[in-house]
Formats: sequence, C-alpha cells, structure tokens
Amino acid sequence: MTPAATTTPRRAPSGRPSERPGAKPPRSRRPRLPGRLRRIGLPYLLLLPALVLELLVHLVPMAIGIVMSFRELTQFYIRDLNSAPWNGLDNFELAVDVNQPVGESLLRSFLTTCQFTVLSVGLCWLIGTAAAVFLQENFRGRGLLRAVFLIPYALPVYAAVITWAFMFQRDNGLINHVVHDQLGLTDTPPFWLIGDNSFVALLVVSVWKGWPFAFLIMMAGLQNIPRELYEAAAIDGAGVWQQVRRITLPSLQPVNQVLVLVLFLWTFNDFNTPYVLFGKAAPEAADLISVHIYQSSFVTWNFGTGSAMSVLLLIFLLAVTAVYLLFTSRGKKPADAH
Repeated sequence: MTPAATTTPRRAPSGRPSERPGAKPPRSRRPRLPGRLRRIGLPYLLLLPALVLELLVHLVPMAIGIVMSFRELTQFYIRDLNSAPWNGLDNFELAVDVNQPVGESLLRSFLTTCQFTVLSVGLCWLIGTAAAVFLQENFRGRGLLRAVFLIPYALPVYAAVITWAFMFQRDNGLINHVVHDQLGLTDTPPFWLIGDNSFVALLVVSVWKGWPFAFLIMMAGLQNIPRELYEAAAIDGAGVWQQVRRITLPSLQPVNQVLVLVLFLWTFNDFNTPYVLFGKAAPEAADLISVHIYQSSFVTWNFGTGSAMSVLLLIFLLAVTAVYLLFTSRGKKPADAH
C-alpha cells in the first residue's frame, strides 16, 4: 500500500507555508492616519480652554493697555476710546521725568517698592527655610505644626488682611494693646495705618502672608535630600550649622532659584495687600507701585499715563527676570544623554 497523503502544506523556500490557490493576500499593517491625528491633536484640544482664557484674560488686555499708553486717554474720552488723540511717547516721557511731579512720585514709589520687595522676599525665604529645616526632624506634633504653619497661606487674602487692619487700629487694636498697654514700649499708642509706621505694618502683613509658601516649597525640596548624607556628615563630626551650610543649602539651590523669582514677582506686583490694608490712597511710606498706578489710572482718570507706567513696570520685570535667569543658569551643563 502507498503511504497515506498528509495534509501538511508544502513549505516555501523561506520556511513559510505556501499560500493556497485563491487566498487573499494579507493586508499591510499601515498606521491609520485619522487615529494618529486624534492622538496628536488631543493634547492641544485639552489645552484649548486654557489658551483661550489666557488670550482673553491676559494677552488681549495687555495689548489694549499698550495701545492706550500711546494715547492721551483721560476721562473725556472714556466713552469713545478711539477718539482719544495719539500722544506718541509723551506719556512715557512724563512718567520718567523726575523733575515733574508725576515722574518724581513714580520714582519714589518705585524705590519704596524695591525696598519693600527685598525685605519681604528675604524674610519670607529666611523664615520659610528655617521652619522647613526645623520640621524635618521627627518629633511628636510635627504634622500639626505643619498644618498650622500653612494656615496663613490657605486663608483668603481679603479675610487675612482685613483682620490685620483691625489689629493695627490705634485705639482698640490688638497690636497697640500689647505694645503700648501690656509691654509699655511706647509713650503713646502709635499709628500703624498712616505715617511712617505704615511701611512696617505692610511688611509684617506681607511676610506673614508669604512665608508659608516658602516653607511649603522648601519642605518639598528637603524631601529629596538623602538622609545618608546627614548621617555621614554627623559621623565625620559636622555640626548642625555645618550640615545646613554644606548639604542643605547647596542641595536646595535649584529650588531656591525658582522660589526667589516667584516671590519677587508676586511681591513686586502685590496689589491686594496694600489696597485692602490702606484703601485707595496708601500712605506715602507704603505707596507701592501697583497702588500708585491704580491711583494714576482710576483716581485721576488719566489712563494714558497709567498705562505707560504699567508698560514700564512690565519692561522692568521682564528685564530683571531675564538677568536673573541668565546669572542663575550660568555654569550649568545639560545632563548627559544616556
């Protein structure tokens, strides 16, 4: 008998089974273009609401403000902005002319803002860093202290500043009750919301409101420092201050660069704190440039000059930010590609 025929298909020279007669060729697996387009366009679709809001809330008003800075826009042209005459660079020349009352007051407000920003950012960074380093140690009640330290940052700005405004009242405020009545540090109850003491009051409120943010950022940065470094330093005989100076601060340098820049921009542009604390007319000692521009625009109704001041402030902040980023990024080398 002849051996039974097997059903195993004959194999091609390549090792694959030969195709049956009349069988359809296999489809090529090409990527579907519409599916790829959907995957690529999905991130942009998700970002579209944020981009639209950014355009409407920031970019469009900024462009309108720049156009307004070149016009003689006063209360007589509010009804029809296009009828305001073109003023060129006159508004900018008036704002920077220190021999004129407008330029002199703007310069004084600018210097006051610089002094206030340096003190506020420095104290916020110092207190926040000290608190973050202190709370890295394990002890009973550490979680409660962390929550308590974040209360000023969690409170609404208006509620917190209004509370401080009541505390700074001369006759029935808590500050004078402690300073004058209890401790007897002053002969008469001082004024805190007018005069030279207004700068101190503004600085206290700003630091109280801002240092928890520095504490939060520094505490997050400290979590990335290995504990083995401190243990090795302690074995080598390094004290607490040497560990902070040799390990903590150098390891926190990238965090500090971002933190200082954010605190600087927030503090220099702060409008809510002085406005709620003093009202529309801030004392001369606490006349920050944000409130000064507001008074020039919405109190004297000179929107052209106020817009020019805003543009100058924007240019200054952009220049400071660019110089700061240039100096802080100097000497850095990109990470090696693996």
